Amino acid sequence: MEEETESDFPAEPRPKMSMTPSWVMLGFVLGALFVVALPPSKEAPAPVAAPRPVETPRKLPPPRLTTIEAVFAAWGEHAVWDDDMTEVALWDTEKSRFSEVYEVRRVGEKIYFRTIPRLTRRVINHGKPLPLECPLQFTETEERYREWLEHGRTERRNPSGER
Repeated sequence: MEEETESDFPAEPRPKMSMTPSWVMLGFVLGALFVVALPPSKEAPAPVAAPRPVETPRKLPPPRLTTIEAVFAAWGEHAVWDDDMTEVALWDTEKSRFSEVYEVRRVGEKIYFRTIPRLTRRVINHGKPLPLECPLQFTETEERYREWLEHGRTERRNPSGER
């Protein structure tokens, strides 16, 4: 038997290596040399802005519904209810007038408040006057007012609604 040698087999041509990695490497080296060769920047870097002081949050007024709930709890005994509903106007210290208007509903022991654009009932301005420090104006229906007049009430009435 004859031994086979390498020379007996035809030599396969070796594939030619790609030149792409060499070109990529050449581009990288040239780019790095270009960056190193750049002259230093003559402009000074922009100064870093000082951090702005943190603003402390402003003290916001309490939510209005919380305010009316607390005020009504203190002064609600003067309310005139009609079918478990009344309307009140709350004094606004910024505007110096009764400008916050609410509808108040009573369901059992619970009281519910709803803001309304304006009063639809008559402001009570007759009978025994409320204390000057009372921050609410109370209302009554026209029917209640007529009943009050029909019973011969003679207490002083203030048509302007002021105290």
